[in-house]
This record gives sequence, C-alpha cells and structure tokens, in this order.
Amino acid sequence: MTDIAADERLKLNDCDREPIHVPEAIQPHGLLFVVSPESLTVRREAGRIASVTGRESWLGESIETVLGGTVVTRLRRATDVGEAGFVGRWRGEDGLDYDIIVHRRDADLVVEVEEGSPAAQPGVELISRLDAAGMALERATSVRAVCERAAEAFRDLTGFDRVMIYRFLEDEAGQVVAEARSAGVESFQNHHFPATDIPRQARALYLRNPVRVIPDARYTPEPLRPASPDAPLDMSDCGLRSVSPVHLQYLANMDVRASASVSIIVDGDLWGLVACHSAAPHRLPFELRTAAATLARGLARQLKSKGDAELYRDRTRLRQLEDELIGHLPADRPLIEALSRNARDLADLVDADGVAILGEGGWRRFGVTPPEDAVNGLARWVADQPGLRPVATHALSQRRPEAADWTASGSGLLAVHVQGDQPLTILWFRAEIVETIRWAGDPSTARKSADSGVLTPRNSFEAWSETVRGRSRRWTPAQIESALRLRDALIDFAAVSQLRSLNRSLQASLSERDLRLEQQDFLIREVNHRVQNSLTLVSSFLGLQARQADTASQTQLLEARRRVRAVSMVHSRLYRAETGSTVDLERYFVELIDDLGASVGADWSAQLEHDLTPVAIEAGRAVTLGLILTELIINAQKYAYDGVPGPIRVRLEEDGHALRLSVEDSGKGGHTVGQGFGSMMIGSLVTQLNGRLDYRDGAPGLHAVLKAPISAES
Repeated sequence: MTDIAADERLKLNDCDREPIHVPEAIQPHGLLFVVSPESLTVRREAGRIASVTGRESWLGESIETVLGGTVVTRLRRATDVGEAGFVGRWRGEDGLDYDIIVHRRDADLVVEVEEGSPAAQPGVELISRLDAAGMALERATSVRAVCERAAEAFRDLTGFDRVMIYRFLEDEAGQVVAEARSAGVESFQNHHFPATDIPRQARALYLRNPVRVIPDARYTPEPLRPASPDAPLDMSDCGLRSVSPVHLQYLANMDVRASASVSIIVDGDLWGLVACHSAAPHRLPFELRTAAATLARGLARQLKSKGDAELYRDRTRLRQLEDELIGHLPADRPLIEALSRNARDLADLVDADGVAILGEGGWRRFGVTPPEDAVNGLARWVADQPGLRPVATHALSQRRPEAADWTASGSGLLAVHVQGDQPLTILWFRAEIVETIRWAGDPSTARKSADSGVLTPRNSFEAWSETVRGRSRRWTPAQIESALRLRDALIDFAAVSQLRSLNRSLQASLSERDLRLEQQDFLIREVNHRVQNSLTLVSSFLGLQARQADTASQTQLLEARRRVRAVSMVHSRLYRAETGSTVDLERYFVELIDDLGASVGADWSAQLEHDLTPVAIEAGRAVTLGLILTELIINAQKYAYDGVPGPIRVRLEEDGHALRLSVEDSGKGGHTVGQGFGSMMIGSLVTQLNGRLDYRDGAPGLHAVLKAPISAES
C-alpha cells in the first residue's frame, strides 16, 4: 500500500471490493512480527525496527532474542491454551514502554508491539471509571438518553475532541444520534452520512475487530518485509493494520488528524459505531481500547434493554386502547356502523390523521383522507393482497404511483381487510411530512464512475440539506401489530354479533359444519398416516440397499436415509403441533430438536441446547425452516466435531418483520461451500424463504445464521 500524494486525485477500484484486511503494511506507532509457532522464529516483520530495537532486522531470529524470556514465556503460555490478547510490557531500545499483543492467524503467530501509555492507568482506576459510566447508562430512561450519556462517557474515557454515537439506518446510511465535543469543534449532531462512507467489507471488520484506532492520519505506512504478494497476511485482527487510502483521504477532507471507532453490536448485528475524532494526533493505548470495548458492550446491552422496554410500554398502551375500542362497539349494529360510531378512537389507536371504513354497508371517512375514488381503489387493492399481514407503508406513492396526486392527505397507509360474512376494509392514513434531512456534505459527491469503477471520498462535509416529500411518519412495529390484533378481534366480534342474531335454524348449519370439520380432520389424519408409512418404507428400503452396497454407495444411501427420516420427523412434528394456518415456531422447534436428539442417541441429545423466542409463522414456511434447522444440526454433528458429540446451540429470535435462526457449535470452525445434496438443498430452501444464510467465525466454532422474513409478503 503506497503513501497518499496530496497533489494527486486518489483513485481506487470499487470501494466495496477493496481488500482492506490485507494491506501488507502497518501504522508506524509499533512493530509487527509474524512468528512460527513451533520455533518462534521471525518470518516477517514491519515497523521502525532499528529505532525501537537497535537492530535493522530480526528475520530468522527467535522472537525471544527481541522481546526477552519473560515476555516470551507469557506468549507461549497464552498460545498453548489458545488465548489471544495482551501478554505483557516490554521496554525498547528507545527507552519507551510497549504493549505486546499476540493472536493466531492461520499457521502463524502475529505479535504486535505497540507503543504504550507513558503512565498506564491502574486497573482499579479503569474499573472505577467503567463502573461509573455503566451506572450512568443504567439510569438513562430511553434509548436517546442512553446514547447521549454514552457520548459523554466515551469522550471522558478516550480524551478525543469529538465523540459521536452513529447509528445505521434501514438504507445503510447513518445518522449521528448523540454527540459530545470540545468547545469550538464543529457539530455533526443529527447529520446523516451516506452508506458509501462505510463499505460492506469495513462493516464486516467492525463486527470482527470492535476497536479501530488511527493515532495520526498523516502517517507513512510501514510495509511488511519480506514482501509476499501471493500469500498476503490477513490482518483483520491487527490493531496496527494500515488503513485504506480512501479512508485516510476521507479523514483529511474532514480535517480530522486522529480517529477511533468502537463497534456497537446488538444481537450479533452492527447497530452503529462510537466515532471519535481529534484535530491533532491522539493515541489510544491498549488498556483504554480494552476499556472502550467493555463500555461499548455495556452500551449495547442498555440499548437492547431500553429498546425492548419502550416497545413493551408501547404495546401495553395499545392493547389497552384496543380493549376499550372493542368494548365500546355496540353488538346489535352492523360492524361498519359500529366502527363509525367510534371513528375517533379508531384513528387514535395507530395515531392516524384519518381513517376510512369500507364494507357491504357502504363507506365512511373521517379526518384527513384522500378523495373518494382513491379510497375505493385502495380498498380493492388491499382486499386483493395475499397473506395475513397488514399493508403498511410510509411512502405510498412508491407502491402506488397514482398516490403522488394526493400525498398531502395520504402519504402513509396502514390497512387491514376483515374477512367473513361482513367483510370490510379499514384504511388508516397519515398526511405528508415534508422532511428536511441534514447531510454531512452532499452525498452525491461520493460516487463511482461506473458500476465497478473509480470511487473517491467526498471533499466537503459542510451541512447540506435535502428536502424529502411524499412520506409520512413511519408506522411503528407496535402500531402494525395493533392493527393486526384489531382485525382478529373484529373477526371475533363479528362472529359473536352474528351468533346473537341467529335463531335456532342456525343450529342445523353449525352441526353440518362440525361434521364436515370432523370428516376433514379424519381425512387429514389418514393422509398423515399414509405419508408416514410411505416415508418409513422409503427409509427401510434405503437401509436395506445400504447393507448390500459398496462403501462409497453405502455412505450416500445412509445419508439419504437420514434426510428422509428428517423429512418424516418435520412432517410429523408439524402435524402434531398445529392444525391452523400459523405455527408457534418455538414449540415446533423444541419438539423437533428433542426428536433429533432422540434419533442420534443420548450422547448427542445431551449436547443439544436451545434458546428460542415465540414466533408465529405460516405453516408452509415452518416446514421449510424445520428442514433447514434439521440440515444445519446434521451438518454440525457431521463436520464440527468429526462425528464425536459436542455442544450445539440453537437460537431463535424475532427482529421486526424478520426472524433470526442460528445454529452454533464450538468445533473446529471453518466453512466451505459444498456441491453435495445437503448444500444444494439448504441453498434452495433459503432462496424459497427469500432469506440469507451467513457462516460466521465463532472463535471457536462456527455460527450458521439464517435471517429471513417472517411472512412471504414482508
């Protein structure tokens, strides 16, 4: 990686593809040695070797010759037990103290010798400061308050001029939600930053290496010696790793001389960053980096806790409003008329500006709504939508182009269709909010010349405003859930009202309906019995064939038999667990995991753990998820421990309109995309769910994480 010339325009290929984890160079405030773990011989080196150690090169020498026996003893002890991190302090020939950090990378040891603090803070002082900061975060009453206190705490800990809590938004852009700064330092509070400022591979490194420091952005990189273009060193975990020239130019354009970033990771996802800037060089020694990472983990826990608490309070309030609304509906009137008498409460339920109710008895409009023809057209469109989820959008004109003509009254739409003998559609509207978004510089100035062409950092970060039209306030997840529950409650209410108005002649129809349901249930049981018999026959046939086949064919036949048994198990569990159109995925997975454990023996069964959250999902998607879970557990048993029983953890949680399913092991790690039947089947099933399956390093082990929409329409 070359130095950046100030008088030439920086050019790099597509920033999202830049291999920033293999720069083959380090920042100059330390040394780096690549060491053979067996002989501890130095294979590669980088940094100001002569000025720090008094010798031009240590290639081919033992690292003990450089750092001394005491440090190397600790280094050996740490690597023998598979640990990485700080192993001790060492004084260089220049009289300065250096922190020694070690970690494994493939077949090598990477030893970083980083300039330490002249007066390292005692552990008790750091612990006291972290404890005080943690208590301040706990006392905050909201997510915003947590972020504001965190900005002050990180600035007090790190000493940077400006500290920002930077949150990633849905479109991968970012927003500064809290800030602490010195007097006279420019503010970026509430400013937005485009997604191009942090490319995808940088976000991946933020997940892996949570603290990143650049003490002086005007440094000259120190290359690794000897050069190794064919096998560059993966420096993802290195604190001294040299930084992309694009990012250095980006900092120069912001008039930032020193920077640090600390990842905020909530539920395994990158929620945001603690971004620290200074106009002068500023170092963050190892003990403060460790403290910052600890504080960031506490911040993530508080963000999760406060966010869940806010959502719970919102849900509780809306449930009370739902109960009051349903309780005030007169049971002796048609449903559309009953709702019309409570239109104000109906609008307040989801904080709408207007509401329209359309059914066989006509239509009613209240508050601010689009014109009559537009409302009728939207009602037909909503009634024709597949699935059970409400229609919810804060930018209706993006889904219905004709809505651009009446954004002032209907930029946002939340709608449900109530089926039954009295079908009706409820449309909630929100008026347009003309929003002025403040950007830190014009985001359009950071563009590539083509799809895979040159990308350059922005030159200006002066406040730039963009006016956004055609959008309303966003519907919250709690409001969407409330609309869904109201629809279900109205279905029940309509059924109860109808029952009260029917006479005894209805009893015959109800009896006939019950008889049909009983017959249907009998047919379903018969079909299930036959399916299970057929799958049992196929499994037995494969077992017989395996006994007579050669070794290679026997392995394939037994593998096929395991998958047939897995399909049988998924079908049986689903049939026995649910009879409706939706499935409680928590209960379904618990029984499925228990059956899988029983099928592979007590040793494996004792190693299967689960942490599951209730998630309601369509039965068809539950079958697909059950097959994916079965295959991932089988793969973990097969590859993580080479068939020897070991711990496997299954986690399931809901994240907005999506679910996250992870199968985690503590085995040998690593993942290679295979071409076998199992890999093809998993890929096909994930595609059916419109989901994404990632394999992450569990250090140790492997985490297979599936994220997919709960509903096919999401």
